[in-house]
Amino acid sequence: MKKYQVVGIGNAMVDVLAQASEAFLEEAGVKKGIMQLIDMERAVDLYGRIGPAREISGGSAANTIAAIAHLGGRTAYVGKVRDDQLGAIFAHDLRAQGAGYDTPMAPKDSPQETGRCIVLVTPDGERSMNTYLGVTEFLSPSDIDEAQMAEAEWIYLEGYRFDGPESHEAFAKAIAACKRGGGHVSLTLSDPFCVERHRDAFRRMIREDVDLLFANRAEILSMYQTADFDEALARAAAEVRVVACTESEKGAHILADGERWHVPAVPTQIKDATGAGDLFAGAFLWGLAEGQDLPTSGRMGCVAASEVISHIGARPEADLRALFAAQGLG
Repeated sequence: MKKYQVVGIGNAMVDVLAQASEAFLEEAGVKKGIMQLIDMERAVDLYGRIGPAREISGGSAANTIAAIAHLGGRTAYVGKVRDDQLGAIFAHDLRAQGAGYDTPMAPKDSPQETGRCIVLVTPDGERSMNTYLGVTEFLSPSDIDEAQMAEAEWIYLEGYRFDGPESHEAFAKAIAACKRGGGHVSLTLSDPFCVERHRDAFRRMIREDVDLLFANRAEILSMYQTADFDEALARAAAEVRVVACTESEKGAHILADGERWHVPAVPTQIKDATGAGDLFAGAFLWGLAEGQDLPTSGRMGCVAASEVISHIGARPEADLRALFAAQGLG
């Protein structure tokens, strides 16, 4: 048995969550419903303009790993923070969930601070993310522990991580070590604008290295440059062994070995859509690692996504395993 079921690699962030009106987004020049990269000056300015906020450790892949740890999975995370207040919060929160986290911190005198994402949540539950990557942008191959990757049944790669200057090299090192150890590679596309920036690199990795692809409807349409959802799914399934694609309130579509399953969403009152895809991926991977079949893992993913959008914040607050049991899962 390997030490880890899943090891995630991503942007280590602290989320700053605040409610905002549509008018505020327009006035502040924030594009609704997407992630946009901002610099430190913009981060400070925007933080000064928002209302009351809640700071929660986040980052897409870190949320996924926190969900797996919450479920009792053997898991660890790789992502860069600085030795500062937010960095300490991030490390404490992840370890408190039960995940391993040993990425070396950048020193206190580093010119970049720990990254943060200012998440503005409109009354419809949609989130608009304004991300200052900070020191996490500079995750390098030297931060990848090959022995750790070889001890993973799965590695989980965050698409947002493609924006760093040495990201591709770091991913390549992790993939090679994982594959040498007999492990499998999963990738999440993260955001349609991220796909636009790195489509060629994504496609190359999907064709050559990825065993399981996570995406939502907008991301997979962007990846395959088509308006036909079924066509995009089919093209993805021709390139990768398993595709798990979410479609908001319509649930998720799982494709593998020439078969396709639709998994219905679990109805809930949406308070904050942040983390829905992250929790879907976490529960799905945990299900697979625990020996569940693809449709059951997909149902677990939809239950976890429903839980996380029912409250503010991108990490589970209810007992996911109890929720699975209530749905006859696991």
